[in-house]
Amino acid sequence: MPGVVAATGLVVGVDGGGTKTLAVVVDRNGNEQGRASAGSSNYTVIGAEQAAAAVAQAVTEAVHRAGGQLPVRALWGGLSGIDRSGAREQLHALIQSLAAEIRLTNDAELIFSALAGGIGVVMIAGTGSIALGHDASGATARAGGWGHLMGDEGSGYDIGRRALQAAAQAADGRGPATALLDAFLRHWQIDRPSDMIAHAYRSTDKASIADLASIAFAAAEAGDEVARRIIGTAAGELARAAIAAAGQLALPDDCLPLALTGGLLTGHPGYRRSVLRRIRTHRPLGQVSIVTDPALSAARSLSGGG
Repeated sequence: MPGVVAATGLVVGVDGGGTKTLAVVVDRNGNEQGRASAGSSNYTVIGAEQAAAAVAQAVTEAVHRAGGQLPVRALWGGLSGIDRSGAREQLHALIQSLAAEIRLTNDAELIFSALAGGIGVVMIAGTGSIALGHDASGATARAGGWGHLMGDEGSGYDIGRRALQAAAQAADGRGPATALLDAFLRHWQIDRPSDMIAHAYRSTDKASIADLASIAFAAAEAGDEVARRIIGTAAGELARAAIAAAGQLALPDDCLPLALTGGLLTGHPGYRRSVLRRIRTHRPLGQVSIVTDPALSAARSLSGGG
C-alpha cells in the first residue's frame, strides 16, 4: 500500500475513452502512488456533466488510494471527444476543484508525453489506427484516423476484415488456399464456410472484427502465406501513415522520433518491427518509445520524473 504523500506533491494523468476512464497518480519523482477507474468520459457520447463525473470519480479514488488529498498539484486529462468546440471550457469548469493546474487534450495527445519535448510522430494501432505529429514550431499533423469505412488501415479491424475476405475467397476458389479458412471454422465451431456469414455479421461492433486479427497473426506466424501478406500489407499502411504525418512537419531528417501505442503495436513485437523496418526505408529513426500505459506516461511527464 503506497505511503501517504503530501497533496501538493501529487500529479494525475487521466486516460478517458468510450468505455473506461483511468486515473494514475504519481509523486514528485514519478513513482506511481495509486490508480482507479470509472466509466466512459467520451464528451461526444455522454456530454460534459457525465464525462466530468467519471473523471472526478476516477481521480478522487486514485488520490485516496495514494493517501493524498484534493486538489492535487496538476492534472492532465486526455479525453476522447473533447475536440468539439467549447468542450474543453465546459469540462474545465466542472473539474477545476480537482487540481491547481489542469490540462485537457484529446486522449491521443497523451502519447506525446513519451517523446522528448512532445516532438515527433505518434502511431496508434488498436481497433482503429492513426498517426499524429508535432514539431518544435507547434505545428501539428495527422494521417489516417478516417474510421473503419474510409480508413483505419493497419488496425485490428483492417486485419480482421482482410482475413475474413481471404477465407471467403479461398472457400469459393476465387483466391489461394489459406489456413485462415480452417482457423475461422474452428474459432466459431462450425463445419461449413457459409456459416461464417452469420458469425461475421452478427455484431456491428468493430471490436468483434478487430479481435479476429489474432487469428491472422497466428496463421502468419505458422507460415501461412496469405496471412503473412495481409500482415505485411497492414504494416506497410501504418508505415505510410507515419511517413505522411512526418512529411507535413519540420522534423529532423536524420532521426524521426516515434511513440507507439495500441494493442497491435505493443502486443505484437513482430508486427511492430515490421512497421519500423518499413519506416526506416524512408528515413532514419531517432527515439522510439512504446507506450503501454498512457495515463502513467502523462502523469510522469507532469511530475518531471518520467
